[in-house]
Amino acid sequence: MKLIIFDLDGTLLNTIDDLSASVNHALWEYGFTPRSVAECRNFVGNGVIKLLERALPDYARNADNLTRLREAFFNYYDGHLWDKTRPYAGMKGILASYQARGIKLAVASNKYQSATERLIEHFFPQIPFAAVFGQRDNVPVKPHPQIVQDILAVSGETGQNALYIGDSDVDMQTAQNAGVKTCGVTWGYKPREVLAACRPNYLIDTPQELVNLI
Repeated sequence: MKLIIFDLDGTLLNTIDDLSASVNHALWEYGFTPRSVAECRNFVGNGVIKLLERALPDYARNADNLTRLREAFFNYYDGHLWDKTRPYAGMKGILASYQARGIKLAVASNKYQSATERLIEHFFPQIPFAAVFGQRDNVPVKPHPQIVQDILAVSGETGQNALYIGDSDVDMQTAQNAGVKTCGVTWGYKPREVLAACRPNYLIDTPQELVNLI
């Protein structure tokens, strides 16, 4: 394997507390009932708009509310990206070990681009990622394969030489849509049975298992 593509939220970083706080700040600002961390964990995976849409009560899911909440979310989250966010145990060393073995690394996230870049630069400053892509204007979000296709193009690798590691069914579908091997991880935000139903090439339960995966 010459290229490993990582999802961000729930795979490299445990971001759920800061995401939940930002969702609830936006909801509170416009008079909606806050959501629990467990609820927000179920809402993530398809980008900010879907996260906020799912957090809103059914009667309030309209374009105007989403526009207002999106702005409130961004304004708050941009200032609180790493209040409680942390890498999963051992992740920094695991990435460094891959790098030392000559394996290229990349990030494919549905988090908006600027936050994706800032989080990677903050938590993994010593890792020279081949590509760090989040949600970008005019690029469809996962599970559309465009983000993986762009990473393959930038890295100069083929899908046959790549492995995608993620914690959700969206991740597994993205990789499969791009013709890339998959590894589901159960320490993130989706249950093991959700990942297993996607029939990934690998399914692991701890970050330490990544060391011997390649």
